[in-house]
Amino acid sequence: MDLGLSISKLRTDANLTQEKFAQILNVSRQTVQKWEYGEALPDINNIIKIAKFFNISLDALVLRSDGRIVEELAYDKKMQPAYEKIHDWESYSSQLPCEYRESVEEGKDIEKYSDLITAVSKMPASKHKEQIADVLFDIIINSPQKEGYEYNEPSDLEHIKLLRPEFKYEAQKTLSPAELESKITGAWLGRISGCLLGKPIEGIKTGDLHPILKESGNFPMHRYIRSTDITAEMCERSSFRLKDRCYADTITFSPVDDDTNYTVLAQVLVEKYGLDFTAYDVSRVWTDYQPKLAYCTAERVAFRNFIYGYVPPYSAIYKNPYREFIGAQIRADYYGYINPGNPELAAEMAWRDASVSHTKNGIYGEMFVAAMIAYAAVNDSIEDVIMGGLAQIPATSRLYEAITKVLEDYKNGVSEHECFTKIHRQYDENDPYDWCHTIPNAVIVTAALLYGKGDFTKSICLAVQACFDTDCNGATVGSIVGIMKGAESINEEWTSPFNGELETSVFGMSKVKVKDLVATTLKHIEKGSQKA
Repeated sequence: MDLGLSISKLRTDANLTQEKFAQILNVSRQTVQKWEYGEALPDINNIIKIAKFFNISLDALVLRSDGRIVEELAYDKKMQPAYEKIHDWESYSSQLPCEYRESVEEGKDIEKYSDLITAVSKMPASKHKEQIADVLFDIIINSPQKEGYEYNEPSDLEHIKLLRPEFKYEAQKTLSPAELESKITGAWLGRISGCLLGKPIEGIKTGDLHPILKESGNFPMHRYIRSTDITAEMCERSSFRLKDRCYADTITFSPVDDDTNYTVLAQVLVEKYGLDFTAYDVSRVWTDYQPKLAYCTAERVAFRNFIYGYVPPYSAIYKNPYREFIGAQIRADYYGYINPGNPELAAEMAWRDASVSHTKNGIYGEMFVAAMIAYAAVNDSIEDVIMGGLAQIPATSRLYEAITKVLEDYKNGVSEHECFTKIHRQYDENDPYDWCHTIPNAVIVTAALLYGKGDFTKSICLAVQACFDTDCNGATVGSIVGIMKGAESINEEWTSPFNGELETSVFGMSKVKVKDLVATTLKHIEKGSQKA
């Protein structure tokens, strides 16, 4: 490309006529025309003016063979992302309504910005929408707490511990090696089975699910949904896509799911960084061992933030409207598995894990579940286990209040049907916020444990039949009852479909055997006991 063609390309790319360009350089249109036709060359002063105007080097303008010519001339000075292509989980501006509700529930004094937030959320994806959303984020994060807000919900471990309720853990039984192995096996099998029960119907609503269960003779739910249960008529009338799901009779191993990925990933974390792992170690394992698409909502935001250089706890805070969603709660299990009889340490490990992506009740959900699992290993009372989980979170939190209400209703004789009806009255399964928030799902887990009364089948089925996040809740309940009752309590009908094998998206662990996961878990428990 000679100098004349270079000038012509720069001018036309900038949508300038020869006449307009000539005015900018204070020369005649004919002079520009001669330059571009190669009939004359600009003098050094005009060459410098042209390079400065287009913000390119003299080499790129004058030289003919330097690779920088192509690179710089092809550079679009107005280059920007295709905002409409950015996934909603990675676009803060697309989730402003979620941010508004989350902030209001946290007690932020931001109601005066409601109309503005709504208006911005309705703008088409663009640079300007992102810029305004950036300003709103700054306003929201610096907004004061509403006067008289009744909850006290810190995210740091020191203040969480100060706000825990008084609770005395009952004397714990000593587990023989055989009993411990049975309980850890039960925990893994229970989590996988509960996840598999809820996986094919994740996202379904009760209005679709319950008629299907009734027509197939599976209501109240007591077994897996099979592909043979699903008729053409059901598919036609259901608003939920029922075809081509991973029903238990269509698989030979448990397929990839984030509810089991995280449990395996936690094992990788402990294997790599030890029992004293930090929140920063968690962030490194996330970026090193799974692709971005393995992460959802708060986890996807945290992953994005890791890449941008935000380390925990900032990775959980920066532009994260999902900070109290269920994601941390489903990551709790392994910290309970490796701390049998030590709920406090299980909760502390869960805090380290949760703080990379969550705040407040998002963190408490993981601590609550990890502590329950650790206590369930040495205690056969469901009520004690729930109280043991609550003992590790602030008594001044919304999660503590919600769980306590379910527990009190149960003790006061509220029926199973009435309990789940109240849950559906209080939380809207059709609202994505309620559907995926920690608190409604933790309430369902609690109710399923209480009314399941330690029976594995009934417990996981209650958790899934209630809808909301079906695979998450089924898996969590499966872990708790599985570790409490041991592998022998889980009927073969629950475990036979996956043949002791689990598929994951964890790099280097595409398919793993449950017996190997159990063996490594027992090794980590032994390391913990030696350290103590």
